[in-house]
Amino acid sequence: MKKFYLLLLIGLFATTVYAKKKTSLFSPNKTIKVEFCLSDKIYYDIYYNDEILLKDNYLRLFLNNEILGDNPKLLRQKRKSFSEELRPVVPLKFSTVMSRYNTLTLDFKGYSIEFCAFNDGVAYRFITHKTNKVEVLGEDFAISFPKEYLLHLQQPSSFKTPYEEEYTHISSQEWKDTDKMSVLPILIDTRKQYKILVGESDRFDYPCMFLKGNGKNGLNAVFPKVPLEFAEEGDLSMKIIKEADYIAQTEGNRNYPWRYFVITSEDSQLIENTMNYKLATKSVLEDNSWIKPGLASWEWWHDAALYGPDVNFVSGCNYDTYKYYIDFASSFHIPYIVMDAGWAETVLNPNKPNSQMRLPELIQYGKDKNVGIILWLSWVAVEQNFDLFKTYEEWGIKGIKIDFMDRSDQWMVNFYERVAKEAAKHHLLVDFHGSFTPAGLEYKYPNVVSYEGVKGLEHMRGCYPDNSIYLPFMRNAVGPMDYTPGPMISMQPELYSAQRPNSAGVGTRAFQLATFILFESGLQMLADNPVNYRKNENCTRFISQVPVTWDQTKSLKAKVGEYVIVAKRKGNKWFIGGITNNAEMERKFKIPLDFLNEGRSYQMSSFEDGINSNRQATDYRHKLSTVTKSSSITITMKRNGGFAAIIE
Repeated sequence: MKKFYLLLLIGLFATTVYAKKKTSLFSPNKTIKVEFCLSDKIYYDIYYNDEILLKDNYLRLFLNNEILGDNPKLLRQKRKSFSEELRPVVPLKFSTVMSRYNTLTLDFKGYSIEFCAFNDGVAYRFITHKTNKVEVLGEDFAISFPKEYLLHLQQPSSFKTPYEEEYTHISSQEWKDTDKMSVLPILIDTRKQYKILVGESDRFDYPCMFLKGNGKNGLNAVFPKVPLEFAEEGDLSMKIIKEADYIAQTEGNRNYPWRYFVITSEDSQLIENTMNYKLATKSVLEDNSWIKPGLASWEWWHDAALYGPDVNFVSGCNYDTYKYYIDFASSFHIPYIVMDAGWAETVLNPNKPNSQMRLPELIQYGKDKNVGIILWLSWVAVEQNFDLFKTYEEWGIKGIKIDFMDRSDQWMVNFYERVAKEAAKHHLLVDFHGSFTPAGLEYKYPNVVSYEGVKGLEHMRGCYPDNSIYLPFMRNAVGPMDYTPGPMISMQPELYSAQRPNSAGVGTRAFQLATFILFESGLQMLADNPVNYRKNENCTRFISQVPVTWDQTKSLKAKVGEYVIVAKRKGNKWFIGGITNNAEMERKFKIPLDFLNEGRSYQMSSFEDGINSNRQATDYRHKLSTVTKSSSITITMKRNGGFAAIIE
């Protein structure tokens, strides 16, 4: 009996020592530290320059017969360091990305957890080693804040969402468990110099993660469940009528999505971050050479309502109308036009074009003019006609725009990948609308050139600079974003009065031009009427010169929610784009051009807010000037204003 109690005491002592034993992982430059503690759960704290930012965080994965991360018994740990030079197929920020990081892999019975520490953040993922399929019931992504933080969120009413809600801004202590959840990404403002962008990458065969407040100055993950039965809901969507009690049924031997934290000491670092790309599966396509990102003329926003002395036909869903769009695109060297709803005889029959379109003739006409055609489809039509990819390749179509998914469960996540894979097989670009935010599929299948998932210009007056100013720091910081910019009719918010077909944008003309430089998308739409673009030819010439892929991105001035000015380089040309919110009548910035090459003279063509743009938002000034590396320029942006320039 004495021996039994002695062994028991030794065991309790060993458990206590084990529970208090900690291990750490550092970023290559030592500024970021992750400190682990294994006891009843796997706990970790995140520090920046020895200041704790997130504490008592823990992670668990709930399977149908066990909880991974409960009472963990560590078998071994492995550490590695990596330095990689990466070259994205569609470079939205940089043509070359350096990825340096340290890893710590914790091995347990039947599963592992891998942590990565970069100089700009931390990421982790579960890895399971099961022989059979598993049902995942849920996942803990439990975060605690050491003090009150400010949270920037996008909060839908349910899991059925196109990710188009405007941002909300709340105290971490006020986010109750009964409040609305948030989609990813979220941005955490520590109210000091640090900000933390939370996102996910390399998501496949698994639902999107949402976050919910716990009412205790923290948050945790929630997920949509697997749909089991559907019912018809018009020709654009399907209604879920029965769900499983699990969030995923998946292979037992797999990597799960990365959960990551981009940690910045300056707001500009959010814009330059490439975390989503660094963690994603790289291209699985043998040949990427056919993937050609570019600008596109798009007719839905202005209802294809062409007019003027050269429009001697009834505009609408017909051959003459789209021939006009092709002519417009060709004259400005725009490589694509998008044909939205109405090109097909019916939404659910995407193999039979509307007879008035004379689609084969249009495709050939576009080919002769170096303009490709992209077709709009509802996801239901795609799912019910999955052989259309082969058909469209034979027709000569260049891409597809798929709409109204509005869901992010495992089934729908898999739909995106099935589409991307099949489209790549038939050399088709893909633009997802009514979509969730990107999480790496666009790198695995780089023919996926854009996603909507944003409160963009299609919302007309509902798309305003006070909300859009967050996009470079949040939505666009995780991947391509189809905002559909470009109106030539500009209005200040309190004076807005417009509707299709005479659509207008909130913000100044210079604001709208700047979005082509600031907002990243592999398929960047020109949303306005070609007639309006022809009337404003100097602006249109400017837009048509702005690339959609970049060699270098340099954030010049940035403050979350207030203003952002970015310089981007393509080859030997630099572009500068800046926008600001409604808070101040005027903001001035002195910008040194020290990123230019030494010993060379450059011409700068700039578009600036006009003196009356505070009231008449279409007012702008176009200037030409000579600059060098030693030059500094003064950028003045009016409220809801902007600045756009080409330096060459």
